[in-house]
Amino acid sequence: MAIDFEELANAIVKGDMETATSMTAQGLEEGKAAGREDLVVAKEVLNKGLIGGMDIISELWVQEKIFIPEVLISAKVMHSCMDLLRPILEASKEPPRGIMVIGTVKGDLHDIGQNIVGMMLKGNGFEVHNIGPNAAPEKFVNKVRETEANLVGLSALLTTTMPMQRETIKILESEGILEKAAVMVGGAPVTADWAEKIDADGYAPDAAHAVNLARQLVDDLREELGEAAMAN
Repeated sequence: MAIDFEELANAIVKGDMETATSMTAQGLEEGKAAGREDLVVAKEVLNKGLIGGMDIISELWVQEKIFIPEVLISAKVMHSCMDLLRPILEASKEPPRGIMVIGTVKGDLHDIGQNIVGMMLKGNGFEVHNIGPNAAPEKFVNKVRETEANLVGLSALLTTTMPMQRETIKILESEGILEKAAVMVGGAPVTADWAEKIDADGYAPDAAHAVNLARQLVDDLREELGEAAMAN
């Protein structure tokens, strides 16, 4: 009998590691026994079960019905399930939904918020490269070039470090990074008005909104540049 994807998604939401990982493994085994292509089965488990669960987490976060500890637990369960799917997805060279370089700008040592954003994005099919706190503009530039990222996430948790978001964007622009990448900003003191003022492509007040924004920015880039340009 095929696994119940709603039950798998609920296991992610509840942070039930044993149930989620066993159901993920079960889905792969049943697909193989039925003669289905491994990649098709893995993507089905990922999209209908794992990402389905993280979508619920995102919505609960927006509604303030869950808090950081619950998000972290669900993300950990999601990553354990992904470990079972990763060999199949990587062998097929299936592209991620988007590639993001995320970090806290130079001068700011806070990283809890951007870590949560990174985990939520990973749980929603993005490839995420977290360069940590106190990241100089050049570090963003180098990592984006290394990974061919199409998204850059700049976090600032202090009003005194917000100007470094603007400085980082200026350097990304001067280095030609923003020809094929979009910038999103966030952090406790950051606002949508500030994001517009510093020419960021978007602002997210929390991790759930960051996921939706990342999806939209990637879709906009693909439409603007075309799939061929995005692949180069």
